[in-house]
Amino acid sequence: MTAIAGSTVLVTGGSRGIGKALVEDLYTRGAKKVYATARDPRTVTHPDAVALALEVTDPASVAAAAAAAGDVTILINNAGAAIGASYLSSPIEDVRREFETNFYGPLHTARAFVPIIEANGGGHLLNVHSVVSWIALGGSYSASKAALWSQTNSLRVDLNPRGINVTGLHVGYVETDLAAHVDAPKVSPESVAALALDGIESDAFEVLADETSRQVKAALSGDLEALYPQLAR
Repeated sequence: MTAIAGSTVLVTGGSRGIGKALVEDLYTRGAKKVYATARDPRTVTHPDAVALALEVTDPASVAAAAAAAGDVTILINNAGAAIGASYLSSPIEDVRREFETNFYGPLHTARAFVPIIEANGGGHLLNVHSVVSWIALGGSYSASKAALWSQTNSLRVDLNPRGINVTGLHVGYVETDLAAHVDAPKVSPESVAALALDGIESDAFEVLADETSRQVKAALSGDLEALYPQLAR
């Protein structure tokens, strides 16, 4: 089991939304130190957090963060973007930009921090996916999160013999700025953070943080019409 109490954790996108809730709950659970990253570290408001500048799409920024946080034992890849580019009508650069943040960003941080976590005796990696990792809604956002899900599954196998456990977090709409425009049931970032950290402490492979994620995951074993009723003949 992964112990949060006494651990040193880095949370990407730690200044707001789910990231901010994770930072708060990590300290509640006894984490020794939490690095909360943001493009502008001045936006990190938790009084005990170590604010750290990080742009996950910039390898130099990731390398600088790794050099500054050599005591990390748990990495939480929470930072993400929601462009939702259309495959047919949006600039192809928008699709690439979404993948740069949501797929390559966590890959950059994993490659930088896995050696650190391993050198510190092992630990944990958590990637924040989405329910749309499993259902193609939202154009490029869905595809980037599906790719991240696959990356997480591969890393779980690769890192198991290196003493690093890997958890994937799936969730639908959350009461954050990212989903402010959506008129649909939402869960609180605090509830998502609590379930995510429960998953780390129990070494869960996956955490399904709301009923929507649980329903969509269950539907993957059925016919496509269950997920895409517009295809029903």
